[in-house]
Amino acid sequence: MSWKNFIFGDQNAKRLTRYSQRVAQINALEDSMVALSDEELARQTIRLKERLAAGETIDAILPEAFATVREASKRVTRLRHHDVQLIGGMILHEGAIAEMRTGEGKTLVATLPSYLNALTGRSVHVVTVNDYLARRDATWMGQIHAFLGLTVAAINRDTSYLYDREHVNSADDAERDDAGTYKVAYDYLKPCERKQAYSADVVYATNSELGFDYLRDNLETEAKMLRQGELSYAIVDEIDSILIDEARTPLIISGTAGDAVELYQRFTKIVRDFKEGDHYTIDEKHRQITLTDEAVRVAEKALGIENLYTEAGTAYVHHLHTAARAKALYRNDREYVVRDGKVVIVDEFTGRLQPGRRWSDGLHQAIEAKEGVTIERESKTFASITYQNFFRMYGKLSGMTGTASTSSEEFLKVYRLDVVTVPTNEPTRRVDHVDNIFKNERGKLKAIAKKAKELHLAGQPLLIGTASIEKNESISAYLTMEGVPHKVLNAKNHENEGAIIADAGRKGAVTVATNMAGRGVDIKLGGIDATMEQQEEIRALGGLFVIGTERHEARRIDNQLRGRSGRQGDPGETRFYVSLEDDLMRVFANDMLKRAFDSMKLPDDEPLEFKMISRALESAQTRIEGLYFDQRKSVLEYDGVLNTQRVAVYARRRSILVGDASELDEIARDICQTAGVAYDTFIAKREEYGSVFDEALRRVILRVLDTHWMLHLEAMDHLRSSVNLRAYGQREPIIEYKKEGSRLYKDMIESVARQVTDLVGKMVIKRTVVERDPNVKG
Repeated sequence: MSWKNFIFGDQNAKRLTRYSQRVAQINALEDSMVALSDEELARQTIRLKERLAAGETIDAILPEAFATVREASKRVTRLRHHDVQLIGGMILHEGAIAEMRTGEGKTLVATLPSYLNALTGRSVHVVTVNDYLARRDATWMGQIHAFLGLTVAAINRDTSYLYDREHVNSADDAERDDAGTYKVAYDYLKPCERKQAYSADVVYATNSELGFDYLRDNLETEAKMLRQGELSYAIVDEIDSILIDEARTPLIISGTAGDAVELYQRFTKIVRDFKEGDHYTIDEKHRQITLTDEAVRVAEKALGIENLYTEAGTAYVHHLHTAARAKALYRNDREYVVRDGKVVIVDEFTGRLQPGRRWSDGLHQAIEAKEGVTIERESKTFASITYQNFFRMYGKLSGMTGTASTSSEEFLKVYRLDVVTVPTNEPTRRVDHVDNIFKNERGKLKAIAKKAKELHLAGQPLLIGTASIEKNESISAYLTMEGVPHKVLNAKNHENEGAIIADAGRKGAVTVATNMAGRGVDIKLGGIDATMEQQEEIRALGGLFVIGTERHEARRIDNQLRGRSGRQGDPGETRFYVSLEDDLMRVFANDMLKRAFDSMKLPDDEPLEFKMISRALESAQTRIEGLYFDQRKSVLEYDGVLNTQRVAVYARRRSILVGDASELDEIARDICQTAGVAYDTFIAKREEYGSVFDEALRRVILRVLDTHWMLHLEAMDHLRSSVNLRAYGQREPIIEYKKEGSRLYKDMIESVARQVTDLVGKMVIKRTVVERDPNVKG
């Protein structure tokens, strides 16, 4: 017990005790809910809304709302919320994180707070990690909401959907498979306009689309084009993946800028023969390189210049460093894949492709040059935001995951979110074995293939988790040599991930997947269409065996992989296979361990089991997590400066776009005051042209503001790159960034005001337009 718990008591336990009392209230309502007809149960939504309108609080109606959802779920999906799921729903409603193990039914949990909060008339956003899950959950869970009279939508990258409420069946009428499981039909979703989707009561959407739609809305020049509406309440599924793993990469909307294709190709040729040690050194912990004097000499000779480090050569230094980084640190089938002549980023945590996302600062172009594919033009940023700042704009934020405790400090400091651990519905029966440690990669892969063959012949299903596509395919090759039939899942065929993962529990199945692939989909023992007898057969064999092929930098990713096994009280086993050549071991393993292996003269595929080494690895993981936390804090700290400006600009922009005449008048007076210009000019123009002037004024202010904001983003980006150099002068970079950023913002606002007043003074509106306005004088 920690000292805090010793003094104050276990806060998690206290919270669970409080929730248990409300669970009893919900359970006491079950018989009365069962007695209601379908029509009477559906009318509960109207009754509960009326109670809210009469002044009751949302917390007061929670027991009845949760009881209503549970009964509706029983009727349309045959899924009854367990008590622990009710607890998870309360945690989400209170704006916290529910840590629930894999297989505990988090998807069903989200229906409770989403229904309750949608009763207020504000849309609830349920955030998923990919398009497939958004569609699946909107269809599967949408049945419950639609049965109770709510509208449900799904938002994907290219299409938006509304749930077709005609397809709500009672549990007795629904089409079922051989195992009695409800068949989810995706044609129950009908395409719709995005604005219509956002107006639904419950919206299932990916984190990236929500963020990009926010940015798109703040680039629109017509009010009718706005789509998203209020950011009221978000329930984030796999919240650690979205708010931590992806938090280092900002969302950016950009357009093409200058053309430097020849430069990228030229520097790719220069670095082609560069070698580590001779021309650059690698800092693996920070994923950076340092160029040697020899590299600079080679570049100067190739470019025909005497000194690269002059003012004129600054751009060349940038290109040289970027080309060398692309060569040394970024590999095909690991950090990216080449598909259809394009370089597509592979997300380092999820293993999924990220189409449309590009590395910034010329890195993407350098990799395109390296791979010999078409080099896309460099881009100019129109709008950007980090996930941290986007999700902190919601009035209420909550989330769920199986692995949040190891990041509880970050969730609290960055998002003000508590983590509450929910007990499992059934006792855990999974066995987590001590790591097997091997001398080299070859021995490890041979041992894994041998173990896979053993398990396959015995009939026990096996999931092998890898950290990259490259390792994924290496394992596959070894399994093929051993004659082990298997399925491979990585970013190259991720479209089928749901089906492959869901079926990975079949007897004798061997599935090789990048660690995060299929996350959000449960592995059912015996397969998705297994009978009770087949499920029991797999349980008798020991359940799902999970092998991790190396330790990840983040403990959460390892825990997520382990969590695929042992769901809902099922048996299961997990073990990590580690070699001294793994990235984590190479960086952190000491020489004593290497000497120990040499002295024992073990065969390559003979493992050692040392609890001490496993603990040392977890200690290394903790240090790396701390390093990444510091990096994300730095990103947030810098973006926080820009975010304050962004919020102010976007609020002003929204007022210009949708505000009434009095709001526009107030903005115009403010602009005149900022420029030292008399407001008389605006009054005269309005008298001359009538209300047509207001629409023209809106367009002028928006155009000028957008142009200057884009230039300001570019200036802030350059500022951020330069302030780090001021540390050499004993000045704190972030303080310099805040000070300079504030000055740049003030200059931008003044420039906007001056240009708007100048344009208004010279504004001439065509008479054909004016004549349509009866308010025009003369």
